[in-house]
Amino acid sequence: MFRIETEKEFLRAFRSRDRKFVEPPKGTKFPLFVRDYFAWVDPYGVRVFLLFTPPGGTQPTGIAFRRDHQGDKSLVPQVCDWCRTSETEIGLLTTDVDSKRRVGVILCMDLRCGERLESMANLSGRSVLDDNQRLIERMARFASEALGLKPGSNA
Repeated sequence: MFRIETEKEFLRAFRSRDRKFVEPPKGTKFPLFVRDYFAWVDPYGVRVFLLFTPPGGTQPTGIAFRRDHQGDKSLVPQVCDWCRTSETEIGLLTTDVDSKRRVGVILCMDLRCGERLESMANLSGRSVLDDNQRLIERMARFASEALGLKPGSNA
């Protein structure tokens, strides 16, 4: 669990290049208490935002993704790289590494992976804690390997 005191601190979690796109969801009140991670889709459905604290980190990390819509829906089922579910709308989310490079990952288009993991755990009668930990580790690995972000650095 982590806490964000102000909107300024909220925005500071994102890379400077992404801050111009970030707007907290309507009705967000500070301080904001976050159990595992916080994700939301912008009102236009173009971007999806993610805030989480990497394992071992003390400051939240934010990633602004673009929802790249494929014209033709693929007939091949896709699986979310983070929560491993396939029962929802799965697609390519991309983010800029720098002014010349973008990276993408196949994910739940609304990033509600945690809710899906919790639902599956409840149906099977097991704890979701280990699944949530692995989910946050996958988020942190993407931030580190694809974007070069280290815990607490959002340059």
